[in-house]
Order: sequence, then C-alpha cells, then structure tokens
Amino acid sequence: MSTPTKDIQTTVDGGFGKVPLGKRLVGANTFWIALVLLALIIVFTALAPAEFATLFTLQTTLIETSVLLVLSVGMTFVIITSGIDLSVGSVLIFSGMVAGKTMEALSGGNATNAGWGVIIVGLVAAVIAGTIWGLINGWLIAVADIPPLIVTLGTLGAALGAALLLGSGSDVRSVPTALNKTLGYGTSFGGIPNLVLVAAVITLIGAWLLHTTKFGRYTFAIGSNAEAARRSGIGVTAHLLKVYTLTGFLAGVAGFLSLAYYSSTTVASHSTDNLNAIAATVMGGTSLFGGVGTVLGTVIGVFIPAVLKKGFNIIHVQDFWQMIAVGAVLIAAVWFDQRRRKHRNSR
Repeated sequence: MSTPTKDIQTTVDGGFGKVPLGKRLVGANTFWIALVLLALIIVFTALAPAEFATLFTLQTTLIETSVLLVLSVGMTFVIITSGIDLSVGSVLIFSGMVAGKTMEALSGGNATNAGWGVIIVGLVAAVIAGTIWGLINGWLIAVADIPPLIVTLGTLGAALGAALLLGSGSDVRSVPTALNKTLGYGTSFGGIPNLVLVAAVITLIGAWLLHTTKFGRYTFAIGSNAEAARRSGIGVTAHLLKVYTLTGFLAGVAGFLSLAYYSSTTVASHSTDNLNAIAATVMGGTSLFGGVGTVLGTVIGVFIPAVLKKGFNIIHVQDFWQMIAVGAVLIAAVWFDQRRRKHRNSR
C-alpha cells in the first residue's frame, strides 16, 4: 500500500524512477504526439511544397494559434490538478469587451486614434477582468467545494452574458489603430510577429512555472492525489484558488491579444475556444485524470489542429474533415493515456 509521501514523490519524479532516458522518452505521451505533428507536416509538405512549406504559411499559422496557446497554457495547469475550466472562452470575450469599452470611454466613444496611455489602461482592464473571473471560479471550486464542471459551466454563461450586456449585444469595433498595427500585425527581429513573441514569452514563463518551481510541483501533486498532497502539508485549497486565478488572468491576456489582432471583440468567433483549449491540452498529453502534463505537449497539441486546418485549406479539402481528424486524434490521445495509467497502476 502506498503512503502519501511516496505518492507525492512519485508525482514529482514523474513516476519514472531509474528508467533509462530513452525508454522514458518513448513512453511519454509528448513523444508520440510530436511524431503525429511531424507526420502531418511531412505529408502536407509533400502534397503541396510550394504552398505549405513557406515562410508565409509558417507566420500565419503561428499568428492564428497565438491566442489559443495562451488560453491552453492556463488550461494545462487546471487539467493537471484534475480540474476543468469551460469558461475561458467566455472570459476571453468579457475581458476583450471590458478593454474595448474602457478604451472607448477614455477616448470619447471612439478609440481608433487613441494613444499608448489609453491602450495600457485597456490592457490592465482586460487582465483585471479575467483575473476576477478566475478568482470567482477558484473560490467556488476550492472553498465552496462545488465541482469544477458545474462552476465553470455556470461562469461560461455568466461571463458571456455579462460581455453581451456590456456591449449591448454588439462587438466593439473602434480599437486603437496603434494597437492593431503594433501588437496585432507588427513584427520584430526580422519578421517575427509581435503577437507570436508575446505568446512565446507567456508559454516559456508557464513552462518555467510548471516544471521548475514549487508551484508546479504542488500542481502535479494535487492532480495525482489531492488527499495525499493535503496530508503532506500542501495547502490544496489555496493552491487551487491560485491555479484558477492564473487561468483567468491568462484568459484576460488572451482577450486583449484577440482584440489587438481582430480590431474587434469578435464574440461569435470565440464560441468554441474553451473546447479548443481543452482539446489542445489533452492532445498534448495532459491527462484528464490529473497529475500528468507538460507545456511542451500543450504547444504541440495546439499546433495539430492548426496544421490540419492550414494543410486541408491548401490542398482544398473540406473543413469538415479537419473536425473528424482532430476528433480522432483527441480520442486516441485519451485512449493512450488510459492505457498508460493502467500499465503504471498494474506494476
């Protein structure tokens, strides 16, 4: 019979012990999902080398995945704790709406020509709005002890409804031109989109936080065995509150990035962002049962649907096939995770 201390140590060590590096690599979900992504790139490059294997395709793919990647980094932390957050798409919309309305209010109703002072206030407003929703989720889940599925299903509707009320059912469209040209479509370092740079920095910080800090170790420990973590002295309630608050914060940042890119709140286009973030995280090897996951895997999981969509569009295959392919990969990822767990538990 395992002890709480042994369970926590197994989680921190990744459950590998003295298994050789090569065997650990082949046994990792991230390794196999990376092979899937590589295979897709090779196939589409072979089918349409002149169109798929171009710098333009790479740039647009990176830009189109940036907002989803920021959402998915937060989702990785939540799912590793054996939780779920269905509200991130709605929180993104609400945060973008708050930012847009704030910038309009500071610009006399039209923020098109607003300067960076107004833009920075809009960013702060978006981040605060997202963080508040994350705090609400965290309090209801960790303190009030309501299941994450129920809480975030409720805040999904509440945040979306609040956004529509704030915007009177319409999108905000007077976004500062300076914001759109600089963050939305601007580039740095010889052509790297600024939106991608921001998403990359956030992803690297998320990876550092998850894989090298006490915060990350506690996240894995709680997802592996919350009761064992509590008995080992980890403040499970406080930590879950922090994890959901972090996810809300990142949804607020994603809302501002989306506003910068689209020059609008584009409410309708974010209706499935929550499901896309969950799918990307799970496809990247993060276990729905908690205790297992990597930010690198999430990055790979985000790019699989993006590469499929871009490749299918280039070779003129209907988007419906993309939905089928992504669904198949998602089911395969969960199946592989279940087999891995059964194998580990049988040892």
